[in-house]
Amino acid sequence: MSHTKLVPSLLLLSIAATILSPVIAQQQCHFPAIINFGASNADTGGLAASFRPPKPPNGMTYFHRPAGRFSDGRIMLDFMAQSFGLPFLSPYLDSLGTNFSHGANFATFGSTIRPPPSIAKQLLSPFYLEVQYWQFERFKPTSQFIRNQGGVFATLMPKEEYFSEALYTFDIGQNDLTAGFFVNNNPQQVKDSIPDIIKTFTSNLKNIYNMGARSFWIHNTGPIGCLPLILSKFLSAEKDSYGCAKVYNEVAQYFNQNLKEAITQLRKDLPLAAITYVDIYTPKYSLFSNPKKYGFELPLVACCGYGGPYNFSISVGCGGTIKIHGTDTVVGSCDKPSVRVIWDGTHYTEAANKVVFDQISSGAFTDPPIPLNMACKR
Repeated sequence: MSHTKLVPSLLLLSIAATILSPVIAQQQCHFPAIINFGASNADTGGLAASFRPPKPPNGMTYFHRPAGRFSDGRIMLDFMAQSFGLPFLSPYLDSLGTNFSHGANFATFGSTIRPPPSIAKQLLSPFYLEVQYWQFERFKPTSQFIRNQGGVFATLMPKEEYFSEALYTFDIGQNDLTAGFFVNNNPQQVKDSIPDIIKTFTSNLKNIYNMGARSFWIHNTGPIGCLPLILSKFLSAEKDSYGCAKVYNEVAQYFNQNLKEAITQLRKDLPLAAITYVDIYTPKYSLFSNPKKYGFELPLVACCGYGGPYNFSISVGCGGTIKIHGTDTVVGSCDKPSVRVIWDGTHYTEAANKVVFDQISSGAFTDPPIPLNMACKR
C-alpha cells in the first residue's frame, strides 16, 4: 500500500475514534467548587466542629496537628480539591475561619444514609444524609443572601453559578453496614436492609439535583471486611487468602451492586445530570491483596491503635489514653505511617488515600470510564 493511501485511512480511523470515544471527544471540565456529602472518609472537620475533635497524632503527616480529619494527613477529598487547584473544603458546621467560596463539606464522622437506629445513636452521627441535604437546602439561599449584602463575608460565599457548575461528591453508606453488624444483625439481615438504604440514597440525590446539581461523583463502599474494626470484632469470621473477613466484604459488594444499578436508573430519571459511579472497593482491596506493589506492609494492622492482633480496640481510639502497667499512656502512631494502609482501624493513611485517589481519578475504576476532570455534563 502506498503512503498516499495509508494517510487518509489513518485520518478516517482517528476521526472515527474521536467520535466514538467519549473520553477523547470531551474536553476537561471546569469545576469552580466541590460540594460534598458523606461520612468520616470524607470529613474535613464537621464532627470536630460539632462534638469532640480528633486528638494528636491525627494530622501528624501533612497538617502537623489535628485538622478535623481521621487520618495522619490528607484524605481523598483533599487530593481532589488540590487536583482542581481549589482550597481544602471547609466543613459546613465549622464557624471558625471557614471559607465557602469554592464549596462546602456536609460530611461528618459516623454519618449514615438512613436515620441511625436508636440502639446505635451513640455510635453514629445525627447528621445523616437527609440532614446534610437540609443543611445544603439552607446553605444555597443563605450564602447568596450574604454574598448580595456585600461586606467582609461576601467573598467567603460561592458565586451563584457555582451551584450548577460544581462537582457534587458522595462517600457514604459504610456506616449503615457496620452499624448493622454492631447492633447484632447478622450479615444476611444487613444485606436485606440494603435495597431500602439505596432507595433513601437515590431520594436524597434527586432532591439535591432539584436544587440545581448536575455533575455527580459517587463512591461505592470499600472492603469493610479488611478493616481492623470488623476483624477485631468478629475474630472467628472466615477469612479470604489475604486475611479479610469474607462475608463482610460480600455484604459490601452487594451494597455496591445495588448502588450501581440505582445509578443506572438515575441516569434515565435525570437526563440532564452527569452521574459517575466510582469503584473505590477494587483499588482499596488491592492495598490488602498486593501491598508490596504500593510499598505497604502489615496492611491489616492499624498504625495508630492499641491491642490485639490488629492493633485496635473499640474501647480506646487513636489519640486516646489507656493505662499500661498503671501509667496513663497515649495511643500513638506507628513509626512510619507512609508504609501503612490503615491509620486507626477504620480509616486510611494519607499514603493509602493518595494511591486510591490517583487510581480513581484516572477513570480506570469509574462508570462511565472517564477521568475526574471530565466528569461533567456536556
